[in-house]
Amino acid sequence: MKQIEALEARFMRKDVPTFAIGDSVDIHFRVKEESKERIQVFSGIVIGKKGGGLRETFTVRRISYGEGVERIFPIHSPLIDKIQVTKKGDVRRAKLHYLRGKKGKSATKVKEKIERKHTSEGADAEKAAE
Repeated sequence: MKQIEALEARFMRKDVPTFAIGDSVDIHFRVKEESKERIQVFSGIVIGKKGGGLRETFTVRRISYGEGVERIFPIHSPLIDKIQVTKKGDVRRAKLHYLRGKKGKSATKVKEKIERKHTSEGADAEKAAE
């Protein structure tokens, strides 16, 4: 097994950002058209992750011209130029398949996660109030 893991480690990307289910992401994907190559951006909500290691994939859903469009991307694909997390989502599910049944704005609406800074500033403010 160690030989397989060592072989897979050569092909794994190091620049993958941490993102979770419910996050809004922009995937910059390389598309080949005849002799040209261009980068196409696919923006949407991550509705699921699957697998592990080199075979890990994630599903992104967006609404395009009133139709729901889902794409499955391998995380370690060489065709992905970069992944940008635009908004953190706060969800209670591992898979967001319930978004498939929604229409309009509710199909893309996920509660936003509020990041709190854990610093000593809050403790200093509490001591000053006493």
